[in-house]
Amino acid sequence: MPSIISHAAVAAAAGIAFAPHDVPARFWPLAVACSVIPDADVAAFAFGIPYHHYLGHRGFFHSLLFALILSLFVTAVFFHSEKLFSARWFFYIIFFFLLTASHGILDAFTNGGLGIALFSPFSNERYFFPWTPIAVSPISIGAFLSQRGWFVLKSEFLWVWLPASLIAAVSIIIRKIFARF
Repeated sequence: MPSIISHAAVAAAAGIAFAPHDVPARFWPLAVACSVIPDADVAAFAFGIPYHHYLGHRGFFHSLLFALILSLFVTAVFFHSEKLFSARWFFYIIFFFLLTASHGILDAFTNGGLGIALFSPFSNERYFFPWTPIAVSPISIGAFLSQRGWFVLKSEFLWVWLPASLIAAVSIIIRKIFARF
């Protein structure tokens, strides 16, 4: 998995690139939360749930169905004043869905673990993409602060942070150009 830092960087870049300028302040922490919350499934280890179980790490909470459920929940609870089926309501649903789904997608580009159960609970098959350039992040903080952690950060900088930053920068430039018209 990419580190929590990289998932949060994706959320920030996506918000800069695609969110309307007038989103409320609560939008930003919710965006970050949606992008990192799938990794809360590491708590399953403490309950004796094995990695390969559908509730194990990179299982159901990394799936597209979970992304949809979370986006509906976040929008219903935190943006309940938006008119149902309005353009802004759809924006929040789609945005939070894509951010949550991005977690599993990014994890499928890593080079470790058992893969991602993108279609759980309908299938517990785990997937990786054919190309896995992102070094898998260690789960423990101690291991993350080791030489291995620095290797992971360099990998994430190249394959996650740099592209996310470029997308955010290009979107800022495009918005400034179109703001003139």
